Amino acid sequence: MASFLTEHRDELTALATVLAAIVIAKLVDRAIDRHAHRAAERMTRGPLSPSAETRLRLVRRLAFVTILVIGFALAAWQFPSIKRVATGVLASSALLGLVVGFAARQTLANGIAGISLVIAQPIRVGDLVTFEDETGTVEDIRLAYTSIRIGDGRRLVVPNERLASSSIVNHTVVDPRVSVDVDVWLAPDGDADRALEVLSGIDGVSASVAEITADGVRLSLTAWAPDPARRGELAAELRQESLRRLRTDALS
Repeated sequence: MASFLTEHRDELTALATVLAAIVIAKLVDRAIDRHAHRAAERMTRGPLSPSAETRLRLVRRLAFVTILVIGFALAAWQFPSIKRVATGVLASSALLGLVVGFAARQTLANGIAGISLVIAQPIRVGDLVTFEDETGTVEDIRLAYTSIRIGDGRRLVVPNERLASSSIVNHTVVDPRVSVDVDVWLAPDGDADRALEVLSGIDGVSASVAEITADGVRLSLTAWAPDPARRGELAAELRQESLRRLRTDALS
């Protein structure tokens, strides 16, 4: 047993260093998250704001990655052969920097763009945004890419460099409320005036004639959801309530 430990001392030390780095990184990540949420509760007596939550995620990931990189570097330093290679690498660091920079230019660009997005915050976690004709809620902003959940359940994963260099429509950056539009169709000979009167009676709803075609009259109902998460639910409620009121009025 003693001979095994002596022969594989470098490997065991490196493994222990990597495991310790992983454990420390997770503990630090949890500590940062716990401290930030406790601070938010003390100061605002509520959850973190979207901007604070976005910055917190970046800080947690940078801390996690930094600890892991240091741990792996210390583990690799246990091997004499790697030390010699590292010495040669440091002697030619300028050339290495050019090679690595060229090979990883896309990854570096995405990372820098991700940091820029978190600092400038044109979008935040929880915002409703439209990017290249796709509308959804920002789920996460990582160092390399941003995840947007589309209304039909799909997830749009966009490299941060594209987000930073493209136009984005942010529907909730100023006001967290979201406009919800629902269409209601009437028969061509339907009483549009009476329908507008009935539908305008729904609390918080404005109704108007949006279109007249040979197939019928399209009425547009507009209401405001308190946040993007309520958008789909509110639209379904408006359709159901509109149908109920129009049917009740027709029978009266």
